[in-house]
Amino acid sequence: MLSKSQISFIKSLHQKKYRKESGIFIIEGIKSITEFINSSYQLHSIYYTPQYTSSLPKNTANIKLFEVNNVELEKISTLQTPQGILALVYIPSDQKLDLQKLNNCFSLVLDDVQDPGNFGTIIRTADWFGITNIICSAHTVEAYNPKTVQSTMGSLCRVNISYTNLSTFFETVKLPVFGALLEGNNIYTTNWGKEGLILLGNEGHGISEELIKKITIPVTIPRIGQAESLNVAVSAAIFCSELGKVSK
Repeated sequence: MLSKSQISFIKSLHQKKYRKESGIFIIEGIKSITEFINSSYQLHSIYYTPQYTSSLPKNTANIKLFEVNNVELEKISTLQTPQGILALVYIPSDQKLDLQKLNNCFSLVLDDVQDPGNFGTIIRTADWFGITNIICSAHTVEAYNPKTVQSTMGSLCRVNISYTNLSTFFETVKLPVFGALLEGNNIYTTNWGKEGLILLGNEGHGISEELIKKITIPVTIPRIGQAESLNVAVSAAIFCSELGKVSK
């Protein structure tokens, strides 16, 4: 049985302020928990209902385990329909961007993406296509937001997420910047080379005027129908798919 202080602490992690203060975030679902256990992340504790006793991953020796009932799990879960198992995970202390790791590959850069579901989908898509770095503006939604984490389906543990001042960042790196704009080179005939940064903008306003100036190669996904714009996560998937062809 969980104490009131345990329940209060876990519920506090639903908010960004307390995730930042404690250095801990929440993941839910057996698949995601297994992915994180087998990654470089460190787990603090696991909370599971009796039906998951036999499904617990084997390598949990240094993780605190708590069997809970459905009522307790509902109190601490971030989901309307809890998945029966929840874990607390330490946020990595060293998340500095290694600029050398951006060479000879492609990375995504997000300018103020706000929707956690979009961000989670972008992380999961990047993982699918083997893109391991996502660089975010300071005002992009938090990677450890529960909705973002849930949307990644475990991919968060394999993609490096960093936050920085993008204007300064673009002045520092010497890589081509491919910007997703409504007008630019046709994405299907673009010469990508072997490395670069893919800049994607905010859901409502696109790429900021300041960062448009940093783009070296504007790229557009040709519109055939009448839709005004594409969802940023869909755009990211199309870009990643094209980059996948280059990487083969």
